[in-house]
Amino acid sequence: MPFTELKHPLIIDKLTRMRKQDTSSKDFRENLNEIAQLMVYEICRDIPLTKIEIETPIQKTVGYTIEQPIVLVPILRAGIGMLDGIQKLIPTARIAHIGLYRDEETLEIHQYFAKTTTDIENSYTLIVDPMLATGGSAIKAIDIVKQWGAKNIKFVCLVAVPEGLKKLAHRHPEVEVYAACLDEKLNEKGYIVPGLGDAGDRIFGTK
Repeated sequence: MPFTELKHPLIIDKLTRMRKQDTSSKDFRENLNEIAQLMVYEICRDIPLTKIEIETPIQKTVGYTIEQPIVLVPILRAGIGMLDGIQKLIPTARIAHIGLYRDEETLEIHQYFAKTTTDIENSYTLIVDPMLATGGSAIKAIDIVKQWGAKNIKFVCLVAVPEGLKKLAHRHPEVEVYAACLDEKLNEKGYIVPGLGDAGDRIFGTK
């Protein structure tokens, strides 16, 4: 499974701000969106372009436009926190949604919502979620978008751990994974170490 850790000084600085326990929900959300924007700039380098003829104020010339439709698939609820930053770069992106939750006792993943969009079969599909921990949510989300017909799938997160990557690679070896940082491990409760805490709670100010 292709894995890319997008180490960049701006990303590292913003991620450090997010990790701090005393960072407010407002600052956490802002840095999350800024990191997502920086990441998608790099991730979309290989999107195919189509040559088109355009007319500038001076003369006709050849330009290039993005060929494939782009679909963003946030895993609810924390994945919502990455959308604004990405949409600032790709305002024409379509948005599908997948709602999942993890049983805190068994760590099993349960689906409560899924809504696709048009032409996902021919789209460049980015599944977004701040955390790749046990890998359960990522695997389930990829299962769902494959059922919808998606083929060109990438998983985008802020922090990942080796355990989650290994599990995801076993189930979906062809899916490219991008992270701002590869963290150390999971603790006994299934949380990433050092991690960010519960990203959903920190985004929305809940407990």
